[in-house]
Amino acid sequence: MPAKKKEYTNESLTQLKGADRVRKRPAVIFGSDGLEGCQHAVFEIISNAIDEAREGYGERVLVTKYLDGSIEVQDFGRGCPVDWNEKEGRFNWELAFCELYAGGKYDTNEGGNYTYSLGLNGLGLAATQQSSEWMDAEIFRDGHRYLLRFEKGYLVGDMLKEPTKKRATGSRFRWRPDLDVFTDIAVPLTYFQGVMRRQSVVNQGVRFLLRDEATPGKFEEFEYYYENGIVDYIKEVSGGDTFTDVQFWQGHRVGRDREDQADYQLKITCAAAFSKEKQLKEYYHNSSYLEYGGAPEKAAQSAFVGYLDSYLKSTGKYNKTDPKVKFQDITDCMLLVVSSFSTQTSYENQTKKAITNRFIQEAMAEFFRHQLEVYFLENPVDAEKIAEQVLINLRSRVKAEQTRVSIKKTLQSGNALTNRVQKFVDCRSRDPERREIYIVEGDSALGACKQARDSEFQAIIPVRGKILNCLKSEYAKIFKNEIITDLIKVLGCGVEVTGKWAKELHSFDLDNLNWSKVIICTDADVDGFQIRALILTMIYRLMPSLIEAGKVYIAESPLYEITGGNETWFAYTEREKAQALKELEGRRYTIQRSKGLGENDADMMNLTTMNPATRRLVQVCPTDARATADMFDLMEGDNLAGRKEHIAVHGHKYIELADVS
Repeated sequence: MPAKKKEYTNESLTQLKGADRVRKRPAVIFGSDGLEGCQHAVFEIISNAIDEAREGYGERVLVTKYLDGSIEVQDFGRGCPVDWNEKEGRFNWELAFCELYAGGKYDTNEGGNYTYSLGLNGLGLAATQQSSEWMDAEIFRDGHRYLLRFEKGYLVGDMLKEPTKKRATGSRFRWRPDLDVFTDIAVPLTYFQGVMRRQSVVNQGVRFLLRDEATPGKFEEFEYYYENGIVDYIKEVSGGDTFTDVQFWQGHRVGRDREDQADYQLKITCAAAFSKEKQLKEYYHNSSYLEYGGAPEKAAQSAFVGYLDSYLKSTGKYNKTDPKVKFQDITDCMLLVVSSFSTQTSYENQTKKAITNRFIQEAMAEFFRHQLEVYFLENPVDAEKIAEQVLINLRSRVKAEQTRVSIKKTLQSGNALTNRVQKFVDCRSRDPERREIYIVEGDSALGACKQARDSEFQAIIPVRGKILNCLKSEYAKIFKNEIITDLIKVLGCGVEVTGKWAKELHSFDLDNLNWSKVIICTDADVDGFQIRALILTMIYRLMPSLIEAGKVYIAESPLYEITGGNETWFAYTEREKAQALKELEGRRYTIQRSKGLGENDADMMNLTTMNPATRRLVQVCPTDARATADMFDLMEGDNLAGRKEHIAVHGHKYIELADVS
């Protein structure tokens, strides 16, 4: 019997306390309990060092990656407060290292110690400490050196406090993420390099140093420094391959997200350039890289699309068939880096990959529109170049989208042919260089060919009744004919007809042909010849390039089956019949005219019509198709006088085939 479940009572509810709030649910703080979450914990400590440097306290941030998996972050700022806090009635180390939602960055909009801080919620240092196997902290401030050691989220022993003559201040944290908390703690060197490079871009004047312990006691060093910040970054990424100079725009705005809330400050810096070869689009807020964008992305999209669309309309550069420009058309030729700072920020969550402030979005959209207007007015040559390239991108995108839709429709029609085309029998192979399609005469031929074929690469579609005469018929009538439209769908290459009649069908593209060979297979009698001629005429009128490419074949059917002893001959012409009879001279034999395809047994069909090693195929040449079409037009078209004349001259050649019974 299954075990009895524990009873759900009032005492069933529990509360996570202390370090367990992070250690048992790390994804709530870091967004993941895997490597990504571990990396975010690292960034939390680096961001505190960045906040100090941005406020003017220290010009360096030093990060060290050790072989044992531990990480060290050192700043040269004011030093993290860890001593007694009279206001809170406890030591600051408890607040900073052990309490969530405790910190010194809640009053950035009221003139606090930080104006534009990356840290925001008072979670980073405490959560990283509590998720670590161990953490050592060394802090210099107020003329003292402080040492703390934490293990599994809790202080080991007491805080060591000693006087120091060292005038420099700052904080140094070294810790090892805990495998009991994260599923993976092997943070790669590339992560550190990416973070420090990005931070050096948006914190100009701050020097970022990275040390990697490649072998025991030996470190490889990397330095990241951009004197002119985002402008130097765009120049580096573009390699000078731009058709405009790098533009640097900056501005300051004050506003609020809601009428009843307090104003806050917003500082915007933006660098942009245009290139045919390089693209870049990055957004930062309070130096946090906004992987998902949020408000700045929406603002840039609204402003750039709105202004470029207005410019293209006012200058008459749009063609009649051009749709409205999209942001993709602009970013495909643009390098754009936006770095903004605000005294109040609403991130989507603690991972800080997007911001949602309404005021920031509206203010940045207005800022971008204004800067673009000024730039285009003052630089008309650049404006022309940008507009032309954006239009090239737009038209390329539209063309690519049309091609994608066409290919998608082709593939979908190919996948659904068995269901949508009546009595079509597909093959297993998907390789169009191998697949063959037999167009056969009626259901009885379908059954015989189905048994005789190689189902790996040979497919069959029957012609149900007599096909329409495409030379005498209007396109409107042709494309309403189910037999013809089914054949077109199965072939897959579309038609060489434009206009309203063919709007539901693809335009011709030989690359979309589903088959290596299109084989017309009909009985060797008058009706069979007529059906063959009708099919050829259809192909000749609707897709002549198929014939010119050598894709159309006729499967020859034998006229006679001659048996003598244990041997059987199949004669395809009167001459071959005579040769066979000559070989059988003096022997007993039987001869009979071959039956229709539907009456032949599978072995005979395979041997004479379908087996590539023994069958006879006649490739249809363009001249053959034209001659067939001309003759068919003469015999069944509107030229009555021409038909009478032809019969009078050539009719005696076919008198034995006439049905006069």
